[in-house]
Amino acid sequence: MQFGFTPGWAKKQYYMINARAEGDRNSVNDPSYTGAMGILDKPMFRKAIRSQRCLVVADAFIEGPEREKLSKPYVIYPREGTRPFALAGIWDDWCDPSSGEYIRSFAILTTVSNSLTQAIGHQRAPVILNPDRESEWLDPNTPLGDITSMLRTWDARQFNAYPISPIIRDPRCNGSHLLEPVGQRIWPEFTHEIHSTLEVFGMGESQSRSRRAAEVSDTSRGVRYDSSQGTLPRHNTWGHQGSLFE
Repeated sequence: MQFGFTPGWAKKQYYMINARAEGDRNSVNDPSYTGAMGILDKPMFRKAIRSQRCLVVADAFIEGPEREKLSKPYVIYPREGTRPFALAGIWDDWCDPSSGEYIRSFAILTTVSNSLTQAIGHQRAPVILNPDRESEWLDPNTPLGDITSMLRTWDARQFNAYPISPIIRDPRCNGSHLLEPVGQRIWPEFTHEIHSTLEVFGMGESQSRSRRAAEVSDTSRGVRYDSSQGTLPRHNTWGHQGSLFE
């Protein structure tokens, strides 16, 4: 599945990596916004949000401030080590009119910021689903009211973030050393070293996840588990040139 959404009716590819939950509403990105979710009315996404939802499985994600973007990147991860977690995604199939090739692509939904992403200096955040509601998100028969209730921002206290080197922007660079902290965490923390179990791959280079493979079919996966050694899995995250969640 390709990261960068194109609706099935399009005459050309769009590569939309994000879909705003509020649609054209909340143009000032007010973090206290509690109004209607305008994505339901957006021609680009209104079909997919109703019937073609997916989980984008991750162990962490990388974000930077609104202005500096990934010149000042942070790794954002669950504080209690409960990985992986699921970002809310939508997908569609598009046929390339020049070749006849069908391409399935997806986008990640974004919502208002919370205290953690605000501390980094970013005005948006990806929609992170409560694990207890993932099956509802995937079910095409879930009422739209229940779907829109999942598009609010997540509890910032359950996550943390630390700064990493801006070399992460270079798609030629791989390796877990790219995720080592270069400064203090946003929230004080003394025991969790997430970079020791993460590994970076360029966009589109993630390995298949054997874990959770039977649980969901439409996900973005990335885990390698050495069962013969009995070691913890080394998880993947994406490198990206700009701000991932606009």
